[in-house]
Amino acid sequence: MPNLKFIRDRIQSVKNTKKITEAMRLVAAAKVRRAQEQVIATRPFADRLAQVLYGLQARLRFEDANLPLLRKRDVKTVGILVISGDRGLCGAYNSNVIRRAENRAKELKAEGIDYRFVIVGRKAAQYFQRREQPIEAVFSGLEQVPTASEASKIADTLLELFLSETVDKVELIYTRFVSLISSRPVVQTLLPLDPQGLEVADDEIFRLTTRGGQFEVTREKVAAPTQNFPKDMIFEQDPVQILDALLPLYLNNQLLRALQESSASELAARMTAMSSASDNAKELISSLTLSYNKARQAAITQEILEVVGGAEALK
Repeated sequence: MPNLKFIRDRIQSVKNTKKITEAMRLVAAAKVRRAQEQVIATRPFADRLAQVLYGLQARLRFEDANLPLLRKRDVKTVGILVISGDRGLCGAYNSNVIRRAENRAKELKAEGIDYRFVIVGRKAAQYFQRREQPIEAVFSGLEQVPTASEASKIADTLLELFLSETVDKVELIYTRFVSLISSRPVVQTLLPLDPQGLEVADDEIFRLTTRGGQFEVTREKVAAPTQNFPKDMIFEQDPVQILDALLPLYLNNQLLRALQESSASELAARMTAMSSASDNAKELISSLTLSYNKARQAAITQEILEVVGGAEALK
């Protein structure tokens, strides 16, 4: 017969675990909202930068501008920037981006191209350090909601590696936020900057809302500004020099957006994982309660039988 005290203790333990997972889900939801607010707050600068780049693109041909960040070289070494998380309990978020980075490194090695890792996040750093992979820099302990200063530090490291010709190309591997239950690792070339990649395109802002007591994500289409500079505008500096000053800012903005997408993906994955854990705990509590009631009923029946048997023996 099952031990009733053991089942009671197990039920209480699962209830305590359910409280923790539910609290972690709500904390992750609050941080997703903060990430959403930061994306909205950084849009004015991003829109203005896009407008200036669009105006410069109309005034000169980027292909003719002999700038270090636009110059393509023979690729002998690739710098791979991997963005992961510092903590677990977020489903397959970390393992997916690590697997994508590892596969990309194998592809480069098969082509006879060397590679160097620049890693954001403790999980990916621990994984590649244990396998003695070439790592140039590690950034960990970042804010859960990324900031522009953190993106600037990472960008400075990448620029130093590229301009010193330690690497001839920089690729970014991060998790693109799709929805609360969907995200995918993607590979994007950061350096050298592609003039075609500087073209202005429509963008989206995600918003975390609630409906019927459940969290959901809505997307809002944002039209990018495309206003040209007046034809009679006179630049105090050469447009190429202005472009040379703006390209690092553009790189910082690209990195900040990638960090924000990765953070939203991690938090959404943690919300989903904790929600599943809470649901599983609820089912386990129901199953244990049923087992406890059956065992208690069996114990009561056994006691009644013993009392009846003792009364029969006294007759």
